[in-house]
Amino acid sequence: MHKRKLTKEQALQKLRHYCSYQERCQSEVKIKLYDLGINKNEYDEMIRELVKEEYLNEERFARAFAVGKLKIKEWGRKKIQFALKEKMVKADSIQKAIEQIIEEDYLAILQKLAREKFTSLNSEQVMVRKKKTMEYLLQRGFEFDLVRTTVESISN
Repeated sequence: MHKRKLTKEQALQKLRHYCSYQERCQSEVKIKLYDLGINKNEYDEMIRELVKEEYLNEERFARAFAVGKLKIKEWGRKKIQFALKEKMVKADSIQKAIEQIIEEDYLAILQKLAREKFTSLNSEQVMVRKKKTMEYLLQRGFEFDLVRTTVESISN
């Protein structure tokens, strides 16, 4: 069975709902357009319409994404930046989103994760615990200097 073709207005209505449900970036909307079976030459026009109607705002998406990934997934700045680049968000929007992260919240999450990981490795030698904790935090996207300082402070 094959899908019936949506009119431009029907597709726009579905996209409005899709974008109002949660913040979206342009690459996600393009994937949705593809899923809806919309012709590629109509993508840009439909995206412009969604931007004009304020359903789609890349800067707003980047801010919501950055804050959400920090508070919910407990990701560091580097991992957030990489994920936004993967979603093809513009560099200036990424930078503004990263600047929105409150430093105290960021450091508190880093401290919490470092303590939890370091404590969970209590059967290991101190140097091994430090190394594994640092690797874990780096993998979560936290900056090396902050990780090193934090791990040193909790291991003493």
